Amino acid sequence: MNIGWIGCGTHATQMLLPQLLRQDVRLAAICDVDTGNLARAARQFGVTTVTSDYRDLLARKDIDAIGMAIGPAAHLEIGLAALARGLPVFMEKPPGANAADAEKLLAASEAAKKPLIVGFMKRYSIGNRIARNVIAGGQFGRVLGLYGSYMTAPGYFKGSVDYSGFFLHHCVHYMDLPAFFAGPIRSLEAREVENGAGRLLIHVALGFESGALGTIVMGTVQSRGTPMEFIQIMGDHTRLEVDNVMKVTFFRDPPFKVQDKDATLDPEVDALTWTPNLTAAANEDYKGYDTLLAETVRAFRGEASSAPDIVDGVTAMRLLEQLRSQLGR
Repeated sequence: MNIGWIGCGTHATQMLLPQLLRQDVRLAAICDVDTGNLARAARQFGVTTVTSDYRDLLARKDIDAIGMAIGPAAHLEIGLAALARGLPVFMEKPPGANAADAEKLLAASEAAKKPLIVGFMKRYSIGNRIARNVIAGGQFGRVLGLYGSYMTAPGYFKGSVDYSGFFLHHCVHYMDLPAFFAGPIRSLEAREVENGAGRLLIHVALGFESGALGTIVMGTVQSRGTPMEFIQIMGDHTRLEVDNVMKVTFFRDPPFKVQDKDATLDPEVDALTWTPNLTAAANEDYKGYDTLLAETVRAFRGEASSAPDIVDGVTAMRLLEQLRSQLGR
């Protein structure tokens, strides 16, 4: 499969393209309006066909699918053009600058009968994936509650106190991920506190169609130099915790042990914890991009795939607009 790629910045060249090329694909042509980025990506990935105009790339006959990692404002125009050309598309989140953009992309995907995959890689971050598999495997029981914390820092703004990028690039992940564990979101209520320009803390109350309840904490008041992400999923005498996307603990219902001289560890009731071996010389992708792009390639080929698509993108963008509307942002 020959892939045409649009957008060759740091995120594409360090996160996405290295994982994409682990799949059985060929990077046939690349595009970026920044000629420096374009030259570096061409050298890094050995691509000889380069252009600064996406129209030239889409006009090529040797392209089977399109990937893009560009700003959300350009997702609509280029996504529509690629789908009109009959090409399946992968685009980084968010799928457009707003929900209306996402809905237009959904309509175009349906009209073209081609998949449009959205880069919600947190579904595939290893800790989240293990937790979801525990729930799906019947060991956990009904999900009753979910707590998630996903923070960033004022440095995110690089001197500009415009929260749009924070909502579109950061918060949109947690408009998608909670439903991955607890099912569709029915309601959302948000509150905020702002500790000066660029220092925002948001608490979001979620109601799920299943009856489960959720709380999501997001903001820009923590250092990016510390672990910033934690998820807790609550059941009846069961609990899953995912710390920093890599450490997973499954709590069950063990007896008290302190006064029991015969106490031991019981694999049926005691907590199980998994963390990766970071010293292993293996090309493992803990953040989830490898699995996301493997599922994307399956979708491109018309095979069964779990990849998040533009339907998921529309859902997340609608929830994000509810969040911003309630906060007046």
